[in-house]
This record gives sequence, C-alpha cells and structure tokens, in this order.
Amino acid sequence: MKKYYFQSISILLLVLSLIAFSDNLITDVGQESNSNPMFIIHGLFMFAWFFIFVVQANFIRKGNYESHMRWGIAGMITAIGVFLSTLYIFITVYKGWDAMVFYVKANRFFMLSFAILVTLAYIKRKNRDLHKRFILMASLLILEPILSRVSGNLHIENGIAFLVIAWNILFISLFVYDWKVLKKIHKITWMGFLWLYIVYVISTII
Repeated sequence: MKKYYFQSISILLLVLSLIAFSDNLITDVGQESNSNPMFIIHGLFMFAWFFIFVVQANFIRKGNYESHMRWGIAGMITAIGVFLSTLYIFITVYKGWDAMVFYVKANRFFMLSFAILVTLAYIKRKNRDLHKRFILMASLLILEPILSRVSGNLHIENGIAFLVIAWNILFISLFVYDWKVLKKIHKITWMGFLWLYIVYVISTII
C-alpha cells in the first residue's frame, strides 16, 4: 500500500477529471464553454495538474527522483495557471461575494488553500513525506466542481449524496493509508479534512 497509494489515487483523480469534462471533450463539444477561451484555458490547466500528479507519482514509485524534480517545475507553473485561471473565472462570472451560493464561496477558500498548500509543498520539497501530502491535500480540496460534474455526466440521481460520499471516501483513504503506514493519522490529513468542513460551515453563514 505504501508504494502504490499515491500512484493509485493520482490516477483516480485524473479519471474523475476526464469524466467531469467528458461532455466538453466528447458528448457535447458544441457547447458554449468550448468556444470561451477563459474556460478552455482553465480546463487545460486543471487537466494538466492532475496529469502531472500521475506522472510525478509514477516517478517516485519507480525511484526516478531526477525526473521528478525536473517535472516539478512544470507542476509549479501549472499550479500557478490553475490558481490564476480560477481566480479570473471567479471575478468574471460572479459579481461579488453576495452573488455566490455557499459552495462557490467554499471553492474560493479552497482555491486559496490550494495555493498555500502547493507553496508549502515547494518549500518542503526535500521532505518527501510532507511534500507528497501537501500536493495530495491541495488536489483533494479543489474537487467539488469535478465531483459535481461527474455526477451530472453520469446522470447520478442524487448528485449531492454522491459528492459527499465520494469526497469523504477520498479523504478516508488517506486516513487508512496513514494508519497502515504510520500507525497514526498524520496532522496534514486530519487538519485538511477538518478544514474541509470548517470552510463549508463558514461559507453557509457569511
């Protein structure tokens, strides 16, 4: 489990992102967002982020640390692109804080969390244990739009239930990994999971 967990979950997140945007890529290529550069650029950066996560996890699994470090530069550039493109969409699409529903407000917190966690991952890049956890936590916290689109494209009747269950399962998998490998829950794991719920509480009351 220690060797294959990060590789497996990175592949799963990439598959989820492909399902989430399958309508843009396959089933409804004529939709309006496919002709909007803002959404195209954002989608490409998001896909690139999860793709690079898979590649980087594979390098680590194989012990190819030199290639992992080289691809790390591309990962950082992509992370910046994810953050800036998402920020631009927030500013352009939503006219002020009060115009946003609670989960969109939460996504603003999570995108800032993404930026902070990726920065911490870069700072702690020589500490493999912290580095990989910061990257995974950054990726898990930005999943709401992807999981919501997955439920829509798979025609899941209760999309909210799917979102809650799937998101929690992904976090719980990290708890299980911690327990199997460390015999305890890593602080990044439980703090990230707690932050998920704190953000939603904040977003519903402000």
